[in-house]
Amino acid sequence: MNWNQKPYHSLDYMLRERFGEKIYKVSLDGGMTCPNRDGTTGTGGCIFCSAGGSGDFAGDRRLSITGQIEQQKQLLSRKRPAGKYIAYFQAYTNTYAPVPYLRRIFSEALAHPDIVGLSIGTRPDCLGKEVLALLSELNQQKPVWVELGLQTIHEGTARYIRRGYELECFETAVKNLRQISIEVIVHTILGLPGETREDIFQTMDYLNHQDIQGIKLQLLHVLRGTDLAVDYEKGLFDVYTMEEYLDLLIGCLERLRPDLVVHRITGDGPKKLLIAPAWSSSKRTVLNALHKEMKERNTWQGRLYFI
Repeated sequence: MNWNQKPYHSLDYMLRERFGEKIYKVSLDGGMTCPNRDGTTGTGGCIFCSAGGSGDFAGDRRLSITGQIEQQKQLLSRKRPAGKYIAYFQAYTNTYAPVPYLRRIFSEALAHPDIVGLSIGTRPDCLGKEVLALLSELNQQKPVWVELGLQTIHEGTARYIRRGYELECFETAVKNLRQISIEVIVHTILGLPGETREDIFQTMDYLNHQDIQGIKLQLLHVLRGTDLAVDYEKGLFDVYTMEEYLDLLIGCLERLRPDLVVHRITGDGPKKLLIAPAWSSSKRTVLNALHKEMKERNTWQGRLYFI
């Protein structure tokens, strides 16, 4: 097979290994909100989060789950050949609803013949016993992953971004999910205001010792309509240049456990909302520059993965 090589354990590589073919994600909107928006833990959401609750690329919540899957498949087919898909419940907090409702929408997604698994984005403080029991049941049908938005281990930064839970809550959630054999993917943000390179490396080192199976390395980007945008426009922090980000990103990838699957290595916020950094809107350029730089550094011999 003439697959390209990547010097890190990419999601593409893992999916081909597991399913024997190229698998795509379809982003869905389960029609939920977030405890950080409805007054349970806060009302403004995380400081970086758009009005779409990080679901700006998700399907139309006015459609059924099946309708959204078909909608997303049609959009993907314009660029890529048809295949099998992971149903990614992305917008807002996707275990923040009554269990009967969650059962209905997750089961509808799993019943679709082109769906090979679920990936559910949520918060560590929204995984009660009944939700865990449901996830365990669904995981017997097709693989279920849970994506947790940690962003950072540093409590000062967590308060600034209004994360709304403490690190101990995250650790409990990981433990509970692993006890029922759910794979855990952790979201981190590189470049949060006030964090140094060493602070970010400390988050990577911490996650190396957690029982997690995947990680997302998200570039901090500033979106219109967020409180983060207000602070940026006041000049309270700067964003990375592409060269700065690539250098930091390579440092993170070199520190991570080789078995950790890297689900994301940059960020591509909606162009209509993106304020900064402007260079991040060209995702392919960023990825090409990253791979070129990593090959030139030649520090990854023996750790190449085919995608």
